[in-house]
Amino acid sequence: MDKIQFNEDDDLIDIRFDNVFKAVFTRNTPASRGALSKLISALIDHEISVMDIIANEPPVDSLHDRQIRFDINCRAKNGEFVNVEMSLNPDPSEPMRLEFYAGKLFTDQDIRGSGKSYKDLKQAYQITILARERFFPDEIILHSFEYYDPAHGISLNGKSRIITLELSKVDQVIEKPVDWMSPKEYWAVYFRYLTDKDKRRKINEILEADEGIAMASEILITISKDEIERARLMSEYKYELDAQSKLVEARRKGESIGEQKIINLLKSGKSPEEIILEYEHR
Repeated sequence: MDKIQFNEDDDLIDIRFDNVFKAVFTRNTPASRGALSKLISALIDHEISVMDIIANEPPVDSLHDRQIRFDINCRAKNGEFVNVEMSLNPDPSEPMRLEFYAGKLFTDQDIRGSGKSYKDLKQAYQITILARERFFPDEIILHSFEYYDPAHGISLNGKSRIITLELSKVDQVIEKPVDWMSPKEYWAVYFRYLTDKDKRRKINEILEADEGIAMASEILITISKDEIERARLMSEYKYELDAQSKLVEARRKGESIGEQKIINLLKSGKSPEEIILEYEHR
């Protein structure tokens, strides 16, 4: 492929928008499939090649289904299953959500029929790139979780993994020379600083060092320069933010009303114990 480089004045669309992330990595092109394979390989720490995308509905060009989850559910040529997503606005219960989808990804494998057993289950990875939120108190950017006995430090050696990449911790990585970075650090810096024009030189160095990131950038440049495509993706993102804002405001309003009801009950002379019992029986 031709050498990909960004100019200082290139106005790039932010790949951390989950719909843009999906648009880049789910196109039926060698560049898109190659970029997805390289991204997953870097995060699970061994080489895979994505064979097909299992659940990509609605298609990336559709605006009709507003319940879309912007995850990418795919299968590798070696049979492993991977669900990867960019999480710009994570759920408050994100750890439980990740555990749920990791379990679903693993147990959705079909081992029914003669000649099959539990040994035929393939490795399953739930990968979430956390764009803004810091979930864990350490400075480690990538965590890989599996079942183990915490009291004795013994792993179950199971075949399901939850992998998180926290972009909020990448500030410590950007100052490293590119030659000192690992593949997962390439991707983390790329996602975090792609639209920061002050870091454009470092991003271009990473493009030269990593073929997968260069492939993703080839698609991103096309999207960024296509006014119709860019407007469509921004429309999706605006809808998502509007819907989220309405939910938050409704929740806050409900909490405010609930607080006022409690205050009124206290003023009426009821004890806190009576109020608790009243709410428990509703």
